[in-house]
Amino acid sequence: MRLFRLTLFTVLRKKTWVISAFLVLVAPFILPRISSAEENPVLIQPALAQAAWALAWLSAVIWGFYSASQVGERLSQTGLGEYFQTLGTSAGRQLFEVWLALLSYVAPLGLAAALVCVLAASPSNAEEKAMWITTNFQYGVLFIAVIAPLLMMAISVASRFGAVSGFVITAGLSFYGLYGVGYVKQLISVDGNPFLRTLWAASPHYHFADPTERLRYKLGAIEPGEFPLVLAYFLGIALLYAAISRLVFRVRATV
Repeated sequence: MRLFRLTLFTVLRKKTWVISAFLVLVAPFILPRISSAEENPVLIQPALAQAAWALAWLSAVIWGFYSASQVGERLSQTGLGEYFQTLGTSAGRQLFEVWLALLSYVAPLGLAAALVCVLAASPSNAEEKAMWITTNFQYGVLFIAVIAPLLMMAISVASRFGAVSGFVITAGLSFYGLYGVGYVKQLISVDGNPFLRTLWAASPHYHFADPTERLRYKLGAIEPGEFPLVLAYFLGIALLYAAISRLVFRVRATV
């Protein structure tokens, strides 16, 4: 696990992760105070929960995928990947170790958002509070299930096509899955275009992993019978992305 440790300590020394940690752990307490939510104290806790999750997703996509793309490009362009290959670390093992190191920084962002919501924005009613905790735990798990394969894809694409491509492709997929598919659905409701229907069906529906609406309106946790299905859907996407990532990943630059 030498490459894992190297990547882990390289990211640690850069200290850019501090910005993401601040955004998720501190900024949610500040933003509602400087917004219109301050005028109505009842809105502060829902605004805090919404801000925590929104900033967790934003930090994971912007900082997480950018860092992954930088590492992926550096691995192939500097000869570091070839060096570790000569030491007996295969390309697949290198991809796994780098991915695991970066996931160690990105995955806690979702767990931190859930923790902020549970500790600072839980309802006072005992029954609602229990449901609130369950809901945040569920979406913490879904957050990791969505971000992890995209993180691997960012590393792989960047190793072959450069950091800009790695970041743009994965960030674009994320924002499309979170928000873009909603616009596609609206277009389908207007004209029912068969192409748009196919596009919508084949799209990654990452909005299922965004708890904003469910927390804002206290819709409760995902039903116990439905949650495994949602998780299985994202794990299926994860397997597909993992296969693609392994095929795309390379440890040496093109001559």
